[in-house]
Amino acid sequence: MRAALSVTLSSIKVLLSDDIDSDSRVLLHRNIRQRISLIAPFLAIDNDPYMVVRKDGTLVWICDAYTITDRYPYSEPSRQGISYIRNSVKAVVDAYDGTVTLYVADAKDPIIAAWQRAFPSSFTPLAKIPDDLRAHLRYPELVFDIQTEMFATYHMNGSELLYNREDQWEVPTITGGEDKLPMRPYYTVMKLPGERRSEFILMLPFTPKRKDNLAAWMVARSDGAQLGQLVVYRFPKDRLVFGPQQVVTRINQDPEIARQISLWDQRGSKAEFGTLLVVPIEESLLYVRPLYLRSEGGKIPELKRVIVALENRIAMAPSLREAIEAVFKEKGSTLPPPPPNGSAQPPSTAPAPEPVAALEVKDDGALPLEQRALVHFERAIAAQRAGDWARYGEELRRVEALLRDMQPNAAP
Repeated sequence: MRAALSVTLSSIKVLLSDDIDSDSRVLLHRNIRQRISLIAPFLAIDNDPYMVVRKDGTLVWICDAYTITDRYPYSEPSRQGISYIRNSVKAVVDAYDGTVTLYVADAKDPIIAAWQRAFPSSFTPLAKIPDDLRAHLRYPELVFDIQTEMFATYHMNGSELLYNREDQWEVPTITGGEDKLPMRPYYTVMKLPGERRSEFILMLPFTPKRKDNLAAWMVARSDGAQLGQLVVYRFPKDRLVFGPQQVVTRINQDPEIARQISLWDQRGSKAEFGTLLVVPIEESLLYVRPLYLRSEGGKIPELKRVIVALENRIAMAPSLREAIEAVFKEKGSTLPPPPPNGSAQPPSTAPAPEPVAALEVKDDGALPLEQRALVHFERAIAAQRAGDWARYGEELRRVEALLRDMQPNAAP
């Protein structure tokens, strides 16, 4: 065995080392994607495995796996040349001993059914997955990316409308440096319109073809029985709703933001924008975009500012709290004082995470709406730091309700 391992690792030390005995164990192929690919080379493996903490404290990796082909008849191929894709397998890898379990998530997929007949002992029905793992399954980004690409055209259900492409959509593009890059789907926690609780979703907005205003946004749900459901929300055509590129353009044209970026870009550093987040509020959108500073030769950027945009208002501040305050600020309104232990930082540095004690900040209902929203936002951040996800979702729901109440057309 030592000789075989020595040849495999191309190392003579395995033969000579006294640290290896009969109780030693060797774990090869530690890369999660590579490990799954060696076991099931007929599956396409997702690029983003994610770790899950089980109820007993053990750690596992969950990775989506796909059956794909470019030979499915009468099917329009995607940009990647894929004409058929199914998220047929959820792969679970034990983080301690590397055990791989392949759960079949789509038993109706004919391709995975054929592989099941060939290797019946290699697959496990999804019905047998433990509940503490089922709760962490999510909608795969690759499938959602292809679905949104196709839905941009095939949401039109009239033959004449489809033929003339009169209502065709497209994924928004955002200016990044000298290039325009399409927006990528992103995961977030949000309370969907008409729902009572916040949930974990994957979302992406749409704009009309060759236009920048927003037409709709599409979400993929992941919580509980809603796993796999797709929902599309359309904006009224008689109302202009700013799209991502219009917001980015207004941010770049803001004198204060442009001045600050120019200063940072002249001192051996580079200002970089983070992911543009879109938070729907009734028929409006709240845009949030972080601004990072990376030193010359540095690898880890530092969060310096947060930019918030709502309709015609834009604000940039050292923290999300202050940016939201500036956007919703009314004449004469002030924020409640910071927690007793303090978390304020100088304007030139990113603020430290809010302490768990922020959960105890009181909201007696007498404060202005924007102050109450910030109180509940602080509670949500503190709950997130503490790992209390139920409290986190509840506080976000309250923040959203207060933000809706602050809209100009909100009912009194």
